[in-house]
Amino acid sequence: MKQRFENLPDIVTRLAISGSEQAYRELFDLLYIPVKEFAFCILRSNEEAEEISEDVLISLWNNRKKLPEIENVHVYALVIAKNLSLNLLKKNSKTKTSSIDEVDMNFFFDGSSPEQIIIDEELKKRLENAIQSLPPKCQFVFKLAKENNLSYKEIGQILSISAKTVDAHLVAATQKLAKIFKSEFQIK
Repeated sequence: MKQRFENLPDIVTRLAISGSEQAYRELFDLLYIPVKEFAFCILRSNEEAEEISEDVLISLWNNRKKLPEIENVHVYALVIAKNLSLNLLKKNSKTKTSSIDEVDMNFFFDGSSPEQIIIDEELKKRLENAIQSLPPKCQFVFKLAKENNLSYKEIGQILSISAKTVDAHLVAATQKLAKIFKSEFQIK
């Protein structure tokens, strides 16, 4: 997925310098789906996730002149999405949701990738169930690392935690998933 974003710096530069609608369309095409999927994991509403994704992209357009100063616009967009999603949850909830730790995450697969097409439905279902059994923060870190292919540093920036904490969540997730699959498939 890193390769998917290799043209992002060029797109951002063209957008900032000329305000090109073509560059904005490329930015939109590149970031809309990942931001929407990310917001969906927090909000569990496709409609709200779409609104958040649109708001993020509007924010990027409105701040296009400052975008070249940002080290990683993809991570920046996900941070905006996280904050907008948490604000929406807080606004719509009777309880005060103010951090990602308080959100019950929902993990899902992008069925269009070649790897996901190959995995049969039963194994996919078992994997989803195993991932759902992880603590919410572990699920979220696992999704960002494995599905979005983000680095520990990038995940830490998005979730406001250290890279070591990201590593700890991934180690815990991997160990728990390995234990579940060893038990499930009777592997020694």
